[in-house]
Amino acid sequence: MAANDSAITKKGRAIRKDRMIRKPDSTSRHDTAIRDSLSKLDIDFHFCMHTIPIGCNKTIQMPELQLCGLVKRYGAVQVLHRIDLHMEPNEFTVLVGPSGCGKSTTLRMIAGLETVSEGEIYIDSRPVSHLEPKDRDLAMVFQDYALYPHMNVANNMSFALRLKREPKPKIDARVREVAAMLGLSDYLHRKPGELSGGQRQRVAMGRALTRDASTFLFDEPLSNLDAKLRGQMRAELALMRQRVQKNMIYVTHDQVEAMTLADRIVVMHEGHIHQQGTPVDLYERPVNRFVAGFLGTPPMNFLDVELEETDGKIFATDGHIRVEIVGELSVRARKRPSRNAVLGIRPSDLSYRPEMVPGRTIDLKVLVSEYVGTRSVLICECGQARFTVEVKSETPIALGETVRFAVNNEFVHLFDQSTALAI
Repeated sequence: MAANDSAITKKGRAIRKDRMIRKPDSTSRHDTAIRDSLSKLDIDFHFCMHTIPIGCNKTIQMPELQLCGLVKRYGAVQVLHRIDLHMEPNEFTVLVGPSGCGKSTTLRMIAGLETVSEGEIYIDSRPVSHLEPKDRDLAMVFQDYALYPHMNVANNMSFALRLKREPKPKIDARVREVAAMLGLSDYLHRKPGELSGGQRQRVAMGRALTRDASTFLFDEPLSNLDAKLRGQMRAELALMRQRVQKNMIYVTHDQVEAMTLADRIVVMHEGHIHQQGTPVDLYERPVNRFVAGFLGTPPMNFLDVELEETDGKIFATDGHIRVEIVGELSVRARKRPSRNAVLGIRPSDLSYRPEMVPGRTIDLKVLVSEYVGTRSVLICECGQARFTVEVKSETPIALGETVRFAVNNEFVHLFDQSTALAI
């Protein structure tokens, strides 16, 4: 019995000694697997080689990101059709489109959460489609925050740094710096359940910023917030963009977010890119009817018309309206063999002008008036079509009244009826 006790005691001492001399960075396969799984779930990737202080206004070159012929299939269903996209360094790129257009799938393929069926993703000319998410130097902010409920704000934000076993003073300094920028300094001790939706979203963004990766990915981060909070967070994102010189790719279905935040907007529909460019380019020069109708609030009005020429002038008419087409658009309209077209007029390009003569006016019957403060949105009838008009709320218009509105002819659009392409 004594011999057995002695053997057990020696074995216990040997185990304790082994634990004492074990190197701090050595881990079991089980521990490694857990840490790798957490890293992949949280998209806390390796640190960027280009470290920029958050308060620094100096622009440092970030890597270029390029998508070449990207295709995604789920079985026999193809959801992305040869996506080609080149994103410049330090650019805020917004992928926008209706639900199911493929924007989130594209973002998840960039992150490494979805496999690439065909094509390649390049970061600074280096193919990365075969790399694990943790090896792509990216950080992601999810739609549903993806915060750890049992951790406080400080621990959520420092999660990636602790996985990397960074020195505690460095972790604390980084967390304080990011928290100050996002207005979270007074909440570092709180847990996610004790925060508002906007605060939780800021913590999610802070966790990504703490990592200081080269590229940040945002997957509809404001969609779970109410209208007021979305407006506040849009402003905070715009301010953060000015201070953090990074590549940012942002996915949203909200065209207001796209127009207010983006350096470049990429409009997607049914797995295709329809147009990309600056917000001004896409708003003023849409390439097709879909882009024209998607960007702008309220959306553009469309009306099937015929083009006719009278006294050297081109007019769009449908029996109820007669609008003159001017400028370069009239030149392009004359060259078309077909006389059928779609007229596009934005609600803001119509104004209450009852004294104007026909030719630059439209007569509309007012059905509904939506009061939104200093402006009112009128839902009107033009033959069988509905038209939306924006006017000042004090404009003297009664429901059921037929009113004459002036058309800003310089900004009307024409589209081909069969292809929907801009003329």
